[in-house]
Amino acid sequence: MPAPTRNDFQRDRDRIVHSTAFRRLVYKTQVFLNHEGDLFRTRLTHSLEVAQLGRSMARALGLNEDLVEAVSLAHDLGHTPFGHAGQDTLNECMQAFGGFEHNLQSLRVVDQLEERYPDFDGLNLTFETREGILKHCARRNALLIEAQEPGGVARRFLDGTQPSLEAQLCNLADTIAYNAHDIDDGVRSGLLTMSQIEEVPLFAHYKQLTLQQHPSMEDAAKARRLLYETIRRMLSDQVYDVINTTRANLLLQDPQSADHARLEGPLVAFGEVMMQQVQVMKSFLFKHLYRHPQVTAKTTQAQTVVRELFDAYLNRPQEMSSDFSAREETPRAVADYIAGMTDRFAAREHERLTGRRLLV
Repeated sequence: MPAPTRNDFQRDRDRIVHSTAFRRLVYKTQVFLNHEGDLFRTRLTHSLEVAQLGRSMARALGLNEDLVEAVSLAHDLGHTPFGHAGQDTLNECMQAFGGFEHNLQSLRVVDQLEERYPDFDGLNLTFETREGILKHCARRNALLIEAQEPGGVARRFLDGTQPSLEAQLCNLADTIAYNAHDIDDGVRSGLLTMSQIEEVPLFAHYKQLTLQQHPSMEDAAKARRLLYETIRRMLSDQVYDVINTTRANLLLQDPQSADHARLEGPLVAFGEVMMQQVQVMKSFLFKHLYRHPQVTAKTTQAQTVVRELFDAYLNRPQEMSSDFSAREETPRAVADYIAGMTDRFAAREHERLTGRRLLV
């Protein structure tokens, strides 16, 4: 039944915000484990930043802001505790049982795992929101979804078409957000220095512009302001590049409908020069932050926690909560249970089941 004061995408957004999975994001790792500091980004703050960037760009492009917001807020609902370390380890554990993909898990959350309403499982979201959530999908999983939902959200992975323009926009907002905030968190943690980041041409350019306009920021006491202003300018440049490039693409291709736009190549995009600069930034962060010895040491511990939790629950499913232990497909139930955990709950459960405390 239609809501009298909301459109369908606004209803989707509201259901996402009130979901259990959304609340858990506040205690799930982005790069730094949740207990390592109160000011580092979490999956929740990241999702809010993606939504803000997405809505701003959607407004400038005349796209549906409410759809962009709903997809942005839901895109990480399926992420495991401990970030990509947890995701990769859970995928390894599930190899004999169909594997694990966090994008597919996000769809499972909103389609099946949330239990809030009397008449249906999940959140009963619109096709467009669900399509945007499923950012990536292996062909084998796309075939399984297609068999259950012919012509549905997985069809584009089989026929090579594109998702909605709003979903394409969310993908880029995600990239812009995590590049910017990972630099900020990297410096805050002490793992990156301002001088190191000048290896990234985009950062170096805007740091120099900032200092030209505000020479007093050379003062070490204003280093934090200098970092923030440089990131702000760098982030804005990426946003305006996406807006301008997308406007040019839409003018050139002139899609007459949403379905027509799906038949074209990606229309929401960075320009070629900006894309190259973003790739340089990603490579820098991968080398100097994501593979920093201090980060990888925690990653190794987190992988052990997930692996040993999986083995423990697989052998003793009664250790899970009753709604998971009662399910017939034990391996998938275990994956769903672990994927839904926050960092700190996973660490506590591991200590309870093994008697060892790995993450301190």
